Amino acid sequence: MQAILIEDEAALRLATSQTLELGGFSVQACASAEEALALLRADYPGVIVTDVRLPGRSGLELLAQAAALDAELPVIVVTGHGDVEMAVAAMRSGAYDFIEKPFAAERLLDAVRRAQERRRLVLENRQLRSDRAQHPDVPDLVGRSAAIEQLKVLIRNIAPAGVDVLINGQTGTGKEVAARLLHAASGRKGNFVAINCGALPESVFESEIFGHEAGAFTGAQKRRIGKLEYAQGGTVFLDEIESMPMALQVKLLRVLQERRLERLGANDTVALDCTIVAATKLDLLQLSAQGQFREDLYYRLSVVSIDLPRLRDRRDDIPLLLAHFTADAAARYRRPLPQWSAQQMAQWQAADWPGNVRELRNFAERLVLGVAAAAPLAVPADAAEALSLPQQVDHHERELIVQALSAVDGNVALAADNLMVPRKTLYDKLKKYQIAAGRK
Repeated sequence: MQAILIEDEAALRLATSQTLELGGFSVQACASAEEALALLRADYPGVIVTDVRLPGRSGLELLAQAAALDAELPVIVVTGHGDVEMAVAAMRSGAYDFIEKPFAAERLLDAVRRAQERRRLVLENRQLRSDRAQHPDVPDLVGRSAAIEQLKVLIRNIAPAGVDVLINGQTGTGKEVAARLLHAASGRKGNFVAINCGALPESVFESEIFGHEAGAFTGAQKRRIGKLEYAQGGTVFLDEIESMPMALQVKLLRVLQERRLERLGANDTVALDCTIVAATKLDLLQLSAQGQFREDLYYRLSVVSIDLPRLRDRRDDIPLLLAHFTADAAARYRRPLPQWSAQQMAQWQAADWPGNVRELRNFAERLVLGVAAAAPLAVPADAAEALSLPQQVDHHERELIVQALSAVDGNVALAADNLMVPRKTLYDKLKKYQIAAGRK
């Protein structure tokens, strides 16, 4: 962790440097803005802490020049007692935070640590976007948690082998992203073809996947190349494989064993050269025990199995994911990046996120658009088991109302607007849940 400190008073400069160093920061202390500007670069990974009153260039002038170099470089401005106007001017000019003298050491360290974390996320997100710009067709599993790093290593190791893979994971964990990453890392030049088995009507399933010859059935006026054949030299992604009809599971098993396919209505077969990646959100072995999925197909598909972690099992990735998704959304909608507090981030990291990464991405979009009321709330597992469904619904509703009121300093009218409910309805619920109302 790094920080540049600008303070013209030698004694205070030394004391503040020592405070930051004891807090784990590597500090470059400067007596003037000119000294600090000579150290700055656009990819500086740390934080700037500057007094507002300096000889020569002021702290506000330094802030402006730092913003010109990098608009997302966090600058914390230190103001003297009574310099309210300067503090307001600094925040309007883009300062990350301001601290009034005299300040407690913990107040300074808290602000600098939050700014450092924000800087880390910004730079990591820039690197991700740079990688995507250089390789726009190659997706990435965003995250630095141990689970995601292990997953990336596994994908890099098995992709070149061209083996069939089964991806297990809840809805929204990124199964298609993992499949596309497998395809990209395989070096195969053919197409990546995604098939949602749960979305195909059974009446057209066989034709869509295996293709058909002209005259194979009523309405088949010409030959049609199926999805498997279209993926020659590439990868086929069979999402929701558990939804494939049993009769077609037999045919798919034969294709996987022989690496040859037969179009509907054809007398000959076609050699198949593609990797099969299947995905499921259910336990296929349990389904096979219930007679709902072929056990032999399960074992043929799962030459290698990949298990995707739930978002709540990789909570450390939430800040980076949220920074990544909000940056993408802000660029698409041409909106400013939303800001959040350490308390909000802690709440979001504690949430359950039943919809996983997909739900977090949707939440990030709402944050950018300014319509996010609240994130999912965490309910302790033992408490959830003890509550009925109506009780759990009431629990979540009460927490959402409390959050909405807290966000607007107890203003019931504003809270009702943000929750998009009539004011009378909100008053009724305040009474029901015994929540003390603030301003009307």
